[in-house]
Amino acid sequence: MADPEPLLRLEGVCKSYGIGTPVPVEVLHDIDLTLQAGEFIALTGASGSGKSTMLNIIGLLDRPTAGRLIIEGRDTSALDDTDVTSLRGHRIGFIFQHHCLISAFTALENVMMPMLVDKAFPSEAMRVRAHELLAKVGLTKWQDNLANNMSGGQQQRVAIARSLAMKPGLILADEPTGNLDSKSADDVFALMREVNQSEKTTFLIVTHNLDLAARTDRIIDMIDGRIVQSSAEAQANAKA
Repeated sequence: MADPEPLLRLEGVCKSYGIGTPVPVEVLHDIDLTLQAGEFIALTGASGSGKSTMLNIIGLLDRPTAGRLIIEGRDTSALDDTDVTSLRGHRIGFIFQHHCLISAFTALENVMMPMLVDKAFPSEAMRVRAHELLAKVGLTKWQDNLANNMSGGQQQRVAIARSLAMKPGLILADEPTGNLDSKSADDVFALMREVNQSEKTTFLIVTHNLDLAARTDRIIDMIDGRIVQSSAEAQANAKA
């Protein structure tokens, strides 16, 4: 029986800025990486190591200068901007350090936003889906609260629910616990893990918190635009 198609592959991915100028800068160097469906992965590295650039490429917010990004068997280099936007909107969810909620909207309305962007008008099915997701993250009682009337931990839970609205196969989380106290950070991390296990959703989590990173399935560590450690080696160093 053939091995299943990976969720995502980076093959020889490079990213340069300033091409055509006297001093072009290459920030990603020949990256090879495979993510399997259902993995729960940490991406670590110092500021300037290339984590954000790699996350932008994986999230289809930017394109590589060289190499290929393949998502669920689709070579994204062959897609036009419309197809890239559709693939990103339907198959990739985002969680940010700053939750990026719309403060004048309720929790329920914020969770509905990706579905509204996709369909352009609200429906009862969207509202039901948003109710279900807020229940999953433990916020049913707060669904009608305005986002700016919720705690930081609650707001990040809303952001997690929002990231799941379109049933994506991959969630990209950029320092999702960076602005939270240790108890809220632990709760949010545990919630992401529960979603990963119950929904089989792949998570790639950028974090500087090595205690949290050590609780993932594997760690990808970057230095100067290159992957220098992955899996067991990085896990052992994080736990040391």
